[in-house]
Amino acid sequence: MKIRLFLQRFLMPSFVVTLYYAVRFGAKVSPRAEVELSSNLHLGRGTVVGSFTKIKATHGPLHIGDRGGVATCVFIAAGEAGITIGDNFVCGPNVSISSRTYRYEQLDVPIEDQGTTSQGVRIGNNVWIGANSTVLDGAEIGDNCIVVAHSLVSRRYPPNSIIQGAPAKVILKRVGPSEAEAHA
Repeated sequence: MKIRLFLQRFLMPSFVVTLYYAVRFGAKVSPRAEVELSSNLHLGRGTVVGSFTKIKATHGPLHIGDRGGVATCVFIAAGEAGITIGDNFVCGPNVSISSRTYRYEQLDVPIEDQGTTSQGVRIGNNVWIGANSTVLDGAEIGDNCIVVAHSLVSRRYPPNSIIQGAPAKVILKRVGPSEAEAHA
């Protein structure tokens, strides 16, 4: 198992990974991206993964819906509880999404030796995550949300929200055209 994982990570030519995800899912993965070949990873039809992005699904499931757009230099790592991302997802550059974190309860044991925990990350449909944002384990972002650049997302956010800050807070509620006309 460890030898197979080593071979997949370090010796698999990038064009093979690009071809594999194009044939299997209809996704476009840059040959300059580092995307694991894993049965835990599902890329939706029409998903695009930019250069210098790392996508890891060794420890848990990672599902990105149809028409996802992952910009350059993004890091996505699924822990045991996994990451689920809906359709029409847009992600700016330098975003980090992780569903795994270190345990830190014991002061007499180095953090690295305490193991990890995973609650999972859920991101709805039609979500835009702005550049340089971080989405931490346990976060849940509802449908139609916008995460403003440089935000730290660490809890649950309702649908149709604009989220900003570190820690992120709902700053505005998005309304459709019919709702906006009713309030005018």
